[in-house]
Amino acid sequence: MRKILYAIALPLVFILVSTAYGQKRAAGGRIVCNPMNLSYRFCLDTPSRREAADPVVVRFRDGYYLFASKSGGYWHSRDLINWKLVTTTDLPLEDYAPAVVEMKGELYFIASGGSRTSKIYKTADPLSGKWTLANPNFPIAMIDPDLFLDDDGRLYFYYGCSNVDPIYAVELDTATLMPIGNPVACFNSRREIYGWERPGDYNTKKETAPWIEGAWMTKYNGRYYLQYAGPGTEYKSYADAVYVSDHPLGPFTLADHNPVSYKPEGFAAGAGHSSTFQDVYGNYWHISTMTISVKHMFERRLGLFPMFFDERGELYTATAFGDFPFRMPDRKIKGPEELFPNWMLLSYAKPVAVSSELPEHSAMLASDEDIRTYWAAKTRERGEWISIDLQKECRVNAVQVNFAEHDMQIYGRKAGVFYQYILEYSVDGKNWKVLADRTANTEDAPHEFVALKKAVKARYIRLTNHYFPDGKFAVSDLRVFGSDRGAAPKEEIVVTANRNPDDRCVVELSWNADKDAVGYTIRFGTDPDRLYNSYQVLGKDRLILRSLNARQKYYFRIDSFNGSGVKKGTKVVAVD
Repeated sequence: MRKILYAIALPLVFILVSTAYGQKRAAGGRIVCNPMNLSYRFCLDTPSRREAADPVVVRFRDGYYLFASKSGGYWHSRDLINWKLVTTTDLPLEDYAPAVVEMKGELYFIASGGSRTSKIYKTADPLSGKWTLANPNFPIAMIDPDLFLDDDGRLYFYYGCSNVDPIYAVELDTATLMPIGNPVACFNSRREIYGWERPGDYNTKKETAPWIEGAWMTKYNGRYYLQYAGPGTEYKSYADAVYVSDHPLGPFTLADHNPVSYKPEGFAAGAGHSSTFQDVYGNYWHISTMTISVKHMFERRLGLFPMFFDERGELYTATAFGDFPFRMPDRKIKGPEELFPNWMLLSYAKPVAVSSELPEHSAMLASDEDIRTYWAAKTRERGEWISIDLQKECRVNAVQVNFAEHDMQIYGRKAGVFYQYILEYSVDGKNWKVLADRTANTEDAPHEFVALKKAVKARYIRLTNHYFPDGKFAVSDLRVFGSDRGAAPKEEIVVTANRNPDDRCVVELSWNADKDAVGYTIRFGTDPDRLYNSYQVLGKDRLILRSLNARQKYYFRIDSFNGSGVKKGTKVVAVD
């Protein structure tokens, strides 16, 4: 029986492409989409769920190596798109938050020891999975380590993960890998001033101490940028902020622009506990932890975002449209606008029809732009299906299939964990053509992004199950990107900002709604020409923002968007 529910707009169609986190080359470059399409491992404990977090990417010799908590291995890539898992029994892979650095032609690895001390490992051939001990008795018991090698060959160690203690730093001897001197305290939470440090999805828990964690050091133009994460990995507000110094051990001063990595809304929210690295072209990237935190607090995914230093040395991460398609560059870029292919979201709140559904996981949850909710069929049998009506004929450039884990009893890495299906499109709901045939797939691709070599015209997109590894056939969102072949919003959006005089971390925003807009991007910052932070809103015309620095003046601008494009706002409003 067909169940029809509703949603709001956008196309969904494509021709076959590749599996991994990204795709083949499209017009203007290879197109990818967050969350990253990795073979996230199922955790070893109950409840059954996938996890990866606290990521580190290092560029080494022929490519990039990605390490993440609780992953049963690490990944290698030559292009930041296609990732191959490397397994090993030499590393403590069940310890959280690995840190990796290249030194003397080798990679060095350490992970969180918690209340016990840790070990440091090294390898000259990470592809082999063979590692040896470099320091079997590292004396500092800690969580969330970071290793930083300075230009002069000196090695530094940063660590800390606590709602009480600060971030610490100490120099290490490069020969013995033992501390030189005593650790110094770098900084701690000041949640009474810095709103982004307050816990809660929307920074509402003002009286609760946040977890300050995830240190990562980057050097740029002779200055040291020490980033940290807060307020907690389970929150949408999970973000990174940054302090700067002229010395690797401080003293540190909070940067003018903060948080430096912030994505509190969208399909997948959160951009905290990250690492920063450069690609082969010199572009900076920020690989971050994104939250689901429904089945378990540590149910998480990874996102990759472009990062930049401006002419004043301010560091910022471009997370606006951070889970829309973007180009993976093949050259040095100057700004995030070079990466956006203008493939707009077509599937949000659109009507959904399904073969069957569970009452608590209804069909409409597959088009609500929320990774925390999902549709689940009554079985995982071949033939279960889901279809989205884009409500008009659209140009479809890509589809992202986000599978969910419902009633699964999978633990660890097992054989047979993959998805097989057929993705089809239609202009009339009766005659269907194949967009992608994955009925022979044997790769674990839970967030497959199918980017078409050539766009197709379609009104309906249908996903039909061929094989599902366990539980019930379930989809978090079936997301379609392209153009509805209409016009972008035209109305100028003007924001009104009222700052709370009793709590200057909080501002209430409202604006004139555009009937042609699906959503809005609130851009804000402490300089009218540097509105580096963003907040996405769908179908609303007001927002209470609680992530400000109480001691800074702020500026706001609003862009509107729909299934055809973006209308950039021109009016900037200041609030003292």
